[in-house]
Amino acid sequence: MEALADAALRFREWTPTVTSWGRHLAGVLGRGGRLLACGNGGSAAEAQHLTAELVGRFETERRALAAIPLHGDTSATTAIGNDYGPLNVFARQVQAHGRPGDVLVCLSTSGTSPNVIAAAQVARRIGVTAWAVTGPGPNALAAACDEAITVDAAATSTVQEIHLAAVHLLCGVVDETLGSVE
Repeated sequence: MEALADAALRFREWTPTVTSWGRHLAGVLGRGGRLLACGNGGSAAEAQHLTAELVGRFETERRALAAIPLHGDTSATTAIGNDYGPLNVFARQVQAHGRPGDVLVCLSTSGTSPNVIAAAQVARRIGVTAWAVTGPGPNALAAACDEAITVDAAATSTVQEIHLAAVHLLCGVVDETLGSVE
């Protein structure tokens, strides 16, 4: 608990960034754009949690928003992995689903996941804004993205717990910016 509390206190410096991202994302989603999210393992779970909060609801009623967890389509993920290799499982989906102006959120506790880095590189190449949420920086994923939030914590579990807080903060700003349904 001490490590989590210390990491949370250090994470407060990122609140303005999360707020800025949330407002930007609300604008993208409000105009009919979409959020793509990717990660491996626990970060995949965080990516899916983020997209579920946007497609469903976070804390207030609002219209459904377009958000896709790239690992969620197991048939596409396994087919791409088989045909193009594991490096391309997310990058190929960014090519298929991403449109200029959309947002890709890349989650990685290490910041070194090759398939997440490849997705960020494709996103930037096609005009999709790429954001990284990682563990301690600097790291390759943060460098591959337009912007990054790095969590200063030694344990993977602590990084993931702070990532969940970041996801909830982001969703809260999106909801606040878009307003609730009456």
